Amino acid sequence: MFNVTVVNIKGLLKFLVFIILMCGIIFFIYSSVSSEKLSNEINSNVTEEKKSKYISFILNKTIPGIGQINGTDMILSETTYSETGSVVQFLLAYQLPAMKALSPLDTNNSDNPPVEIAQNTETTPEVSHADTNVTTEVIPNNVPNKYTDDYNGVEIKNGTNYNLTEDILNCDNLDFNKKDIMIFHTHTCESYTPTEQYSYEETGTFRSTDLNYSVAKVGDVLTEQLQSYGFNVVHDKTYHDYPAYSGSYGRSEATVKNLLNSHAGTDIIIDLHRDAIGDTSYAPSVKIGDEVVSQLMFVIGTDGGGLEHPNWKENLKFAIKVQEKANELYPGLFRPILLRNSRYNQQLGKAACIIEVGATGNTLEQSMGSMKYLSKILDEVLKSL
Repeated sequence: MFNVTVVNIKGLLKFLVFIILMCGIIFFIYSSVSSEKLSNEINSNVTEEKKSKYISFILNKTIPGIGQINGTDMILSETTYSETGSVVQFLLAYQLPAMKALSPLDTNNSDNPPVEIAQNTETTPEVSHADTNVTTEVIPNNVPNKYTDDYNGVEIKNGTNYNLTEDILNCDNLDFNKKDIMIFHTHTCESYTPTEQYSYEETGTFRSTDLNYSVAKVGDVLTEQLQSYGFNVVHDKTYHDYPAYSGSYGRSEATVKNLLNSHAGTDIIIDLHRDAIGDTSYAPSVKIGDEVVSQLMFVIGTDGGGLEHPNWKENLKFAIKVQEKANELYPGLFRPILLRNSRYNQQLGKAACIIEVGATGNTLEQSMGSMKYLSKILDEVLKSL
């Protein structure tokens, strides 16, 4: 006979379920503890790159398609999902095919041309320098140029009581800082006859507080030209004649002194103006080559008014030296030098001056056009000393 053992199938199944549940609970507890330890270890010892690899590995193994997208469990590329701006959008685009039509990753969608990302490709435009082998012709006007002295072809209108001797006028031995240049405007709002391109709202007769339409714009062009020749240029566009015109020179003196605190040793100090003569149609001009530009004029101050001015003779010599070169390269570009009793803040530099650029009848285009010729002259003079 055989001994037959009867097995209770129902009880066995209960026992197996119990064992499985217990194993699951134990595994869950163990996994939680291990995961916390692993997380701490990753946060404390693992680099961001390794974290990225770890996360990518989990994604590859748990989400269908990720491994295929990445190329057999490769790291999730930053350049891949950064194009979407969202990791979620990236995953949806590949997990749900319908999303691809809306996804920026679908670069072949002809209905949505690719967006061009603006890049900073702006470069400093090449500055065009003045030619020297050109003809010049002064355009006649109704205000004749008057002068009292002529030194080596340089005409001077002497409005002082000084006798202009050879010792005062000889400019062979100039000694000053030739590398640094300061440009400012005592009358910053001085403007020109409006044109179609440069039409402005006046804040006074031939005056504008918009720096794009005043003599300050001429200063911008001069600055750009001089810098292209290698000079260190400071261009200050502080308003000194607005809201009040009276006291302009006192305010501009304070500006220049302040600038000299941070640019000590600067001797070439140019106060750039627009001339003003009774007849507002007066437009002193010269044709250089095929271009009509505004004439220029030096105004040099002295101590004739009783104020201390130890530099006036050096300033005058500098103006004569520049005008000699101008007569050589572009005869007629400069009107006679005007020598005055007032000092015009020129005591602050050894090569300080006022340069009047055109007059009210000239246009801004003509006055800006003069600056490349002035810069050419200054470059040749300063580099020859």
